Amino acid sequence: MLLPKLIAHGGPMVWVLFVVSAVAVAVFVERLLYYHRAQINSAEFLNGVRNVLKRDNVVEAISICEATPGPVARLVRIAILSRERGRDRMREGLEEAGLSEVPRLEEKLSVLATIAQIAPIMGLLGSVLGFVKVFEVMAREGPYIPMHLVSPGVWESLLSTGAGLAVAIPAYAGYNYLVSRVNAIVLDMEKASTEMLNYLSDSGNNSKAP
Repeated sequence: MLLPKLIAHGGPMVWVLFVVSAVAVAVFVERLLYYHRAQINSAEFLNGVRNVLKRDNVVEAISICEATPGPVARLVRIAILSRERGRDRMREGLEEAGLSEVPRLEEKLSVLATIAQIAPIMGLLGSVLGFVKVFEVMAREGPYIPMHLVSPGVWESLLSTGAGLAVAIPAYAGYNYLVSRVNAIVLDMEKASTEMLNYLSDSGNNSKAP
């Protein structure tokens, strides 16, 4: 049986799950593109910034950070701007900036997690509604019922359950994949912050040495 016929036999809950699946796909694609732009080659980026700073060209280093997308570049820019405030103040600024970046990375992930959790329940609800139709027919027609009268309710029950699982499984897998991307970006942020903190602190100490 073709997919349109399966959807038609699935009842209203299948249509709701179809809309929910479209939302899940949209969220996954949007977050995937966002993380693709946010995750850069941090080692190469930091080497470039350090080379510029070695020439005491702070303006160019800040310009490189502003032209580079992603949280790593924003953290490095904050570190450079606060380089003269001391190591402790620089660390505090980086920690505050990091805390503000994480919610941006985690934005909309809760939508995908919610869809993964409620899709099977929505399918179960559709299954219950299908069996309600079956029992209505049984109550009306008596014990000897032609199969064609109860099959619509059975179809709706089975297809709703299957649709709920079909939406939940890829949504859960997609959520876990996106969480792994977030963790990788956060790790890059922590490494970049530590490297720039040490580099700028050492540079400041060397410049103050007699």
